[in-house]
Amino acid sequence: MAKIRIRDFVEDKISGFLEENGYELYHVDFVKEAKDRFLRIYIDNANHSKGISTDDCEAVSRYLSEILDKEDPIEQNYYLEVSSPGMDRQLYTDKHLERYIGQRVEVALYKKIDNKKKFEATLTGFDDKTVTVKEESEMVLDRESISKINLAVIF
Repeated sequence: MAKIRIRDFVEDKISGFLEENGYELYHVDFVKEAKDRFLRIYIDNANHSKGISTDDCEAVSRYLSEILDKEDPIEQNYYLEVSSPGMDRQLYTDKHLERYIGQRVEVALYKKIDNKKKFEATLTGFDDKTVTVKEESEMVLDRESISKINLAVIF
């Protein structure tokens, strides 16, 4: 089953359960690492007022495991992992970017700009083609040039 179809399948099957229990689906990833495959489900608290506990992850894992065992949509062997996206969560979607405008982010680029491939800045905006951050000055980055954006962890 293709990655996008797996994401759609998971989202369709657990969206009601997540909503009923005060969670939201943050991201779904189906990846191959070495010889193993992993179906990784990242959940967040729907109202963002508290984090995700191991009990929360276990509840979602049990619910989804039953569905996956019954419907068996993935031909390959894989490991199911359910977790929080973490403090340094990657920002995948416009919804994620919107939520964290004004926050410090770590940006990784495919090619160096001003002799840097990685830097920390404040996320100030975005549109369909660009992401705007402010380090010392404001920079407008083409989305295609960005490898990933994560929330910066500040202690």
